[in-house]
Amino acid sequence: MSDVAAIHTLVQKRNELKNEIAKVIVGQDEVVNQILICIFSGGHALLVGVPGLAKTLLVNTLSRALGLEFKRIQFTPDLMPSDILGSEILDENRQFKFIKGPVFSNIILADEINRTPPKTQAALLEAMQERSVTIAGHHYKLDLPYFVLATQNPIEQEGTYPLPEAQLDRFMFAVKLEYPSYEEEIEVVKRTTTDNKVQIQSLFTAQEIIDFQQLLRRIPVADNVIEYAVTLVGKTRPKSALATDYINTYLDWGAGPRASQNLILAAKTHAAFNGKFSPDIEDVKAVAVGILRHRIIKNYKADAEGITEEMIIGKIV
Repeated sequence: MSDVAAIHTLVQKRNELKNEIAKVIVGQDEVVNQILICIFSGGHALLVGVPGLAKTLLVNTLSRALGLEFKRIQFTPDLMPSDILGSEILDENRQFKFIKGPVFSNIILADEINRTPPKTQAALLEAMQERSVTIAGHHYKLDLPYFVLATQNPIEQEGTYPLPEAQLDRFMFAVKLEYPSYEEEIEVVKRTTTDNKVQIQSLFTAQEIIDFQQLLRRIPVADNVIEYAVTLVGKTRPKSALATDYINTYLDWGAGPRASQNLILAAKTHAAFNGKFSPDIEDVKAVAVGILRHRIIKNYKADAEGITEEMIIGKIV
């Protein structure tokens, strides 16, 4: 199949995938879009929202529709790194035997990731970046495709630990979930208070997803689009040559080079989902908020004046 035909196939399959997800999830269209861009770009997503907004249900539904193995890890204050990665035990022959932890799966739902201390959060770092795990000196490759979809409660809630910047940077997207509209909530209540069982069809194989990820990386990008993305990220860095007075006033830290890479990868996927064969500046703008909002750090002045990350990114774009 040619790359052009493959992109047409991807558009069709993506629409079918959204229809499958809509059988279970009401609304949340932009959230679903961003997660699908993230998955087909080969990234990880952080879902931020109060409890009860169907974050877990969304990830579970997505894994079934994608035909991938799915594991859920409930993060708690007493969770240890070995509870995620696995551990070595002595078997009956007095030989060490490795028992794999839940990190060995295609889709990992790290539920309430900020309820566990940084030591345990850090256990995911190598898996997210290298797609591998090192335990007791042994190196284990993870099965591809591999995604971590983490949910996070708002930081102001009791008993939460802020995620380290190094870990936040490994998430391609930070996706904010809002409360449903009045009509959507009525539909949610209607669907979830009966005994109707919804069957989700599996639309992909693991190899198909990997092939589509490789296809998207082959999409060409014009130099002016790459320059726009790098300039956009450069503008978030206080005291840099590109920073405006507004940025110097309200930001402590800006985004790193990983943001520029993710902007281009996500723009390629956004373009392909819309049937285009190369991304333009509008595709970069379309994904900018989700990619930059968790990579910029506001100062006390921004907090005091009620300036949000979205307002700052909007000003830059």
